[in-house]
Amino acid sequence: MQRTRPPFRADMVGSLLRTAPLKEAREKRAAGQIDAAALKAVEDEEIRKIIRRQEEIGLKGITDGEFRRAYWHFDFLEQLDGVVSIDGDSGMNFKGGVGVPKALRITGKVGYSGHPMIEHFRFLKDNVSAGSTPKMTIPGPSMLHYRGGRKMINAGVYKEMDAFYGDVGAAYAKAVKDFYGAGCRYLQLDDISFAYLCDPEQREMLRARGDDPEHQPEIYAGMVRTALAEKPADLTITMHLCRGNFRSTFIASGGYEPVAEILFNTMPVDGYFMEWDTDRAGGFEPLRFLPKGKTVVLGLVTSKTGVLENKDDVKRRIEEATKYVGLDQLCLSPQCGFASTQEGNVLAEDEQWAKLAMIVEIAREVWG
Repeated sequence: MQRTRPPFRADMVGSLLRTAPLKEAREKRAAGQIDAAALKAVEDEEIRKIIRRQEEIGLKGITDGEFRRAYWHFDFLEQLDGVVSIDGDSGMNFKGGVGVPKALRITGKVGYSGHPMIEHFRFLKDNVSAGSTPKMTIPGPSMLHYRGGRKMINAGVYKEMDAFYGDVGAAYAKAVKDFYGAGCRYLQLDDISFAYLCDPEQREMLRARGDDPEHQPEIYAGMVRTALAEKPADLTITMHLCRGNFRSTFIASGGYEPVAEILFNTMPVDGYFMEWDTDRAGGFEPLRFLPKGKTVVLGLVTSKTGVLENKDDVKRRIEEATKYVGLDQLCLSPQCGFASTQEGNVLAEDEQWAKLAMIVEIAREVWG
């Protein structure tokens, strides 16, 4: 019951803890002690190392650990036409008062005129072994709206929000085509908005700023449909959902029930990486909406701490999920990346690799 195309029975979300040489090189670059070419050389070498490490432990879907990024989302979005980064409140206010002092502003019509991450993918593709599948991760299209809403769009750029949503979806469609042209056959949209829309506090935040939390899931799903309207049959698209992941903290809580039907049945997505490592995510009941032909990757292993889960406990939770969907439609992964930002979560690299190796072991024992 192993899978020959992604998502794989043992899979990972995307980001990995930044290594010491990479951190040192980034610090030197920030201080003006090395140039961009020197930083890239270190990135290249460290990415080659983590590619080998992923393959050695038995993973089939291989990422670059997001080693060329500082943030999982900003680094992609700020390279779209009409988007700039600014210093300010990002809207990412994590539990414990932790915040990110960066935001995005829309200064012109949103578009796509090429992207540096196409070359990042090509490097990954050129360095994985035969039998491995290079996986690219980018933020979902709703990420350009969810954090700041209309207030982050300069006056006069968009009279109607429908035009903004349409332009973002169209820009993503061009990006998807570009990644496909570079050889990408496994592309993931990281989209926290659908999970956040299950949290009453987040829904009230949207309502207070003038958005309708009842209508917003369908708006965001429409952006994804636009982005994937011409998705080739041999391109696997997955979507990752989580409730916030920054230095082992989180933002949102709530089960998937409010968005499950829209999530599973209105978007041309092949699989879903979904957080279920704590009771913040609710039960597995929403899996009853999953149609045949789609896959859910159960995020049962936490990336937020280094404590290694008990294998039998993880297996029992997989069995619990099969009350609502067949085992053949399930896979296993961490609930999120290990370093959604360059700071990383609060655990050691060895603990990170031990968790990924355990996921591979469990998948072999459960699915054969």
